[in-house]
Amino acid sequence: MTRYEVDGKVVQGVDLLRRRHWPWRLDVWPFAILYSLWLFVVVPSIDFTDASIVLGGIAVTHILVLLFTGWSVDFRCFVQFSKVKDIHSANACKIIPAKFSGSKEIVPLNIRTIVAGSSASSSGTVEEIYFDFRKQSFIFSPERETFSKLLYPTKEPFSYYLRHSGHGSEAKVISATDKWGRNVFEYPQPTFQKLMKEHCMEPFFVFQVFCVGLWCLDEYWYYSLFTLFMLFLFESTMAKSRLKTLTELRRVRVDNQTLMVHRGGKWVKLQGTELLPGDIVSIGRSSGGEDKSVPADMLLLAGSAIVNEAILTGESTPQWKVPVAGKLSEDRLSIKRDKNHILFGGTKILQHTPDKSFHLKTQDGGCLAFVLRTGFETSQGKLMRTILFSTERVTANSWESGLFILFLVFFAIIAAGYVLKKGLEDPTRSKYKLFLSCSLIITSVIPPELPMELSIAVNTSLIALARRGIFCTEPFRIPFAGKVDICCFDKTGTLTSDDMEFQGVVGFDDDAHLVSDTTKLPGQTVEILAACHALVFVDNKLVGDPLEKAALKGIDWIYTSDEKAMPKKSGGQAVQIVHRYHFASHLKRMAVIVRVQEKFLAFVKGAPETIQERLVELPSTYVETYKKYTRQGSRVLALAYKPLPEMSVSEARSLDRDLVENGLFFAGFAVFNCPIRPDSGSVLRELKGSSHDLVMITGDQALTACHVASQVHIISKSALILVRKTSEDFEWVSPDESETTAYSSKEVEELSELHDLCIGGDCFEMLQRTEALLQVIPYVKVFARVAPEQKELIMTTFKTVGRMTLMCGDGTNDVGALKQAHVGIALLNAVPPAQPGDTTDSKTESKPGKSKKQKPGTEASPSAAPPNSSSGSSSNRHLTAAERQRQKLKKMLDEMNDEGDGRGPPIVKLGDASMASPFTAKHASVAPTLDIIRQGRSTLVTTLQMFKILGLNCLATAYVLSVMYLDGVKLGDVQATISGVFTAAFFLFISHARPLQTLSTERPHPNIFCAYVFLSLLGQFAMHLFFLISAVNEAAKFMPEECIEPDSEFHPNLVNTVSYMVNMMIQVATFAVNYMGHPFNQSISENKPFKYALFAAVGFFTVITSDMFRDLNDWLKLEPLPEGMRGKLLLWAMLMFLCCYGWERLLRWAFPGRMPAWKSRQKKTASAIEKKHL
Repeated sequence: MTRYEVDGKVVQGVDLLRRRHWPWRLDVWPFAILYSLWLFVVVPSIDFTDASIVLGGIAVTHILVLLFTGWSVDFRCFVQFSKVKDIHSANACKIIPAKFSGSKEIVPLNIRTIVAGSSASSSGTVEEIYFDFRKQSFIFSPERETFSKLLYPTKEPFSYYLRHSGHGSEAKVISATDKWGRNVFEYPQPTFQKLMKEHCMEPFFVFQVFCVGLWCLDEYWYYSLFTLFMLFLFESTMAKSRLKTLTELRRVRVDNQTLMVHRGGKWVKLQGTELLPGDIVSIGRSSGGEDKSVPADMLLLAGSAIVNEAILTGESTPQWKVPVAGKLSEDRLSIKRDKNHILFGGTKILQHTPDKSFHLKTQDGGCLAFVLRTGFETSQGKLMRTILFSTERVTANSWESGLFILFLVFFAIIAAGYVLKKGLEDPTRSKYKLFLSCSLIITSVIPPELPMELSIAVNTSLIALARRGIFCTEPFRIPFAGKVDICCFDKTGTLTSDDMEFQGVVGFDDDAHLVSDTTKLPGQTVEILAACHALVFVDNKLVGDPLEKAALKGIDWIYTSDEKAMPKKSGGQAVQIVHRYHFASHLKRMAVIVRVQEKFLAFVKGAPETIQERLVELPSTYVETYKKYTRQGSRVLALAYKPLPEMSVSEARSLDRDLVENGLFFAGFAVFNCPIRPDSGSVLRELKGSSHDLVMITGDQALTACHVASQVHIISKSALILVRKTSEDFEWVSPDESETTAYSSKEVEELSELHDLCIGGDCFEMLQRTEALLQVIPYVKVFARVAPEQKELIMTTFKTVGRMTLMCGDGTNDVGALKQAHVGIALLNAVPPAQPGDTTDSKTESKPGKSKKQKPGTEASPSAAPPNSSSGSSSNRHLTAAERQRQKLKKMLDEMNDEGDGRGPPIVKLGDASMASPFTAKHASVAPTLDIIRQGRSTLVTTLQMFKILGLNCLATAYVLSVMYLDGVKLGDVQATISGVFTAAFFLFISHARPLQTLSTERPHPNIFCAYVFLSLLGQFAMHLFFLISAVNEAAKFMPEECIEPDSEFHPNLVNTVSYMVNMMIQVATFAVNYMGHPFNQSISENKPFKYALFAAVGFFTVITSDMFRDLNDWLKLEPLPEGMRGKLLLWAMLMFLCCYGWERLLRWAFPGRMPAWKSRQKKTASAIEKKHL
């Protein structure tokens, strides 16, 4: 077996290899034979010049083979390694990564000896075979014959963690260190020289240098040196930018702090970098008050902590972490489900409360925790791996660019073949010059600036997004944003604001009216609102869920730092919280045990349908009441309580959760108003108007979700909600229950044409069981009461039917869905204090952290006073023109320093990026979705126009170099250089076209290979060709036949002059006609640099054609045109431009970008699944 499977998402498979001894490598012995043959056979038999050409051919082949071993991992395997089946005879392996996880790599296969057995006395050793790939270890399992990721103790039963007392002996510590390594972020820091060498070894760069060599051989010195200079400049700026990114990441390291660790049966002091999985540590906020981050991922065993996780998730609300002591001992830990028991690496502890009752006591008053993962396997390490390994050069549509080049090469080979055939017919022609011209034709169709242009297109978008506080860790997703056709939104905290408003309580008596006056509420109800929450004091400030803060404020109670709730006005009794059972999304409820005047009570709150099943007696109006308020878009929580028998505090704390939350008495519904963010409606209206389908995915109740969806334009038709009728039967019901329709998966598509559909999380199990996911989910507009795993399932279903998905959420419980979507956007409400000046204002576009403090209601402008201006009055006076210029210059220099050169992608730092998703936006608004789609469409359009322009330029060049070369027509060195300067300037300016503010209904073409592109290329090329042939034929009439000598050195003549002028005009027309302005990007008139470059080129063409400045034409080696020809040439150029422009406009009208036809794919996939089960 040569290919092994790998468990995990990063690696798809592994091929086993054995390195060949160097004399037996395929880049050594075959060439040794060839060089010997040359020396002993070729040299004696032919003259030395021809022998040198043969040697040159062998040497070039040898160099190419050596280069290919650097470019292609598969080729390197073939040349330097042999494939083996037995893992014990292998010493290296080829890694085939999963899609979008990078490129193939060859890594060494290592063998280490580890001590078997758990006790130090057992002397047996075991050999372990493993390889390291991207900072992760993969171990070979002989039983399963697969490689799997190095296991960490993260899925053990809770009893295992609670019994564990750390590494007992030195032998165990050594064994664990060998297995998991130190808790550090180690990666080699490359030097500029090393990165530059890497860049210069890239295929395109070598190819470009080869082209430059060919041009030099054809005596184009200025042009060759100009191209070479541009190349080195671009590659060195790219290398500098990558070096800056990697240096920035080197600064992130495990905090150098000393911790108490329980090893060998006693507490010892150790550095955070020495921690190992399985260690028991004492952790808390350092007494000095300095902010130290948690050094590894840990499970809390005893004590609780308040943690700021903003660096990982961006969630501004501090998270309450509780110990696992109350968990069922046979349950296994799940990091996703039990995250409220885990302290994640890199997060900061704001305060902690130790637990003195646990059997293992800490000496320094910290919380007791079990180390789960260290180094690059921690949450912070994973985020760093994502950032670190996504700094490779990015392009849009890379496989399409390869196919496109093949299409161009096909034309070039035809042209080169024609030249070769005609050239060989003439015995007087130089074979060397003929070979040179054939090489030039083939190389000319592969545009040397292609990779440069494609990476500029993506990097321009990255920089524009970073300026608006949107950061991207996976740049290959930017072109996806232009193809998105369905946008999914979370509701709470995304479309709606986090600021809840407490409306009142309803349903505690037979009266169905909402009671807002808290003095009229039963005491028990008020006490539940006051005490059943997870609020906490951090630095004398109350923090926690906005809904719970709103409830406390609404009933006019206060909560103290000793976990007591009491009314502000005298008269009520204080409620002491004894124990909390924290909210869990899979349970949809939370509970507390409280003591009121020495009596113990259980207070519970949660989703109405969850509490309903746990009540002793259900009020008759229960369902009707909560549905009435959810239909109005309110957030409704059911409140309940239960008296508990007399017991001690320790007994109360050890009560089983299920016992506490059963047999409850109803105490009313708390009703909260959840205001929609001011811009949600307008943003979603624009998305809908720009050919996007909208979907809401929320954990909230279906009726509330439908109400909010109707207000933000997700729902426009009458809604139907899928509800359970009996245990097996389901039906569609309208929100007001006036209309019902039987459920059938076959009729969903038909139903979706008349109604907007909504389904709840409880229907998913039925859909999965009946395998109707693909028939139902693609037609649903609102998903309510869905768990985080179900959000992920919705995304994968959309992708299966061929939709391009965008998911916008808040980055905490939406992580799975954000990762699954083609474009995942995590909205961070937290704007870190280090970057006070973030703004979303499109006019200011200031960089985060760089903008000056502004007065409310004013806009930052280049003329704003510098932040260090001494007095307020000086900032208001009018600045002189000179000062304004100086400040503009300073601002430009600052921006250049911030962005490097604008060619490399901006640096994404930890704290900018969220581990939740590829895009992170520092805005409490859904507006970033518009920015990302706008930039995605702009990148797509820019890429498409670049391919068309490069294609036309290359086809024209192939024709000029082939047919016209045979006629002896050549370009002068200065002519070629000027042409190159104009091309470089045009490309630079079109890649900087800014997207329009408003998204258009029209969609960009998602692929290069479509009828529009091919017809456009062929039509325009035919017109260019006709113009070129007509003009050259016209010029030939004025020239004596014997003037043109093939293979001669360049000397000016009329045909050369006309062909250069025509080429110049074709070049200008190609850029002007194929520039894609409205409806996606700025038009030519708005893109000022491009407009001026075009005017300059047209002006230059007019000047040289009309022969105004004879000296200029002499320097360019252009002959004077005959009188009648000047006007003819200008007129023909104008006609050619108008014909090309008309043809392009006609095709854009005939082939507009359309919504993808996903329904046919959905039907195919669904029927394929059905056939599989028949």
